[in-house]
Amino acid sequence: MRALVITVSNRASAGVYADRSGPILAGGLAEAGCEVDGPQVVPDGEPVEEALRRGVEEGYDVIVTTGGTGLTPQDLTPEMTARVISREIPGIAEAVRQANRDRVPTSVLSRGLAGQAGDTLIVNLPGSTGGVRDGLAVLTPILRHAVEQIRGGDHPR
Repeated sequence: MRALVITVSNRASAGVYADRSGPILAGGLAEAGCEVDGPQVVPDGEPVEEALRRGVEEGYDVIVTTGGTGLTPQDLTPEMTARVISREIPGIAEAVRQANRDRVPTSVLSRGLAGQAGDTLIVNLPGSTGGVRDGLAVLTPILRHAVEQIRGGDHPR
């Protein structure tokens, strides 16, 4: 599976600080058996939509973003993702929000989406390193099956 990691951060893209969540995400996807490109670091807003569309056009099986899913006015990753996906997969995003809810009650404030764009699975994860780890714990066991289903595969028997 080919995966693309996109880090959404106005400050990291401007060089104010280093991207910490993208490398963790890329490493986790590689451990899950993906051939990973990125992280690409982009500011929030229109550049997210552009990076997602480019990834879909380049035929990635999965694109996972980190960052831009919160409640601040600058957090626009879900809105940009909604412009790209044709089918939402709400169970993935809901599972990510619930993964560590007891330990991190604010995880339910993440507005991340998951969905399908063409033959590509797109998942938004929070920007924190802990949120990425929690998201990977949800995504890793279902990733291959989700990609196979999007590509028209049957359920294993």
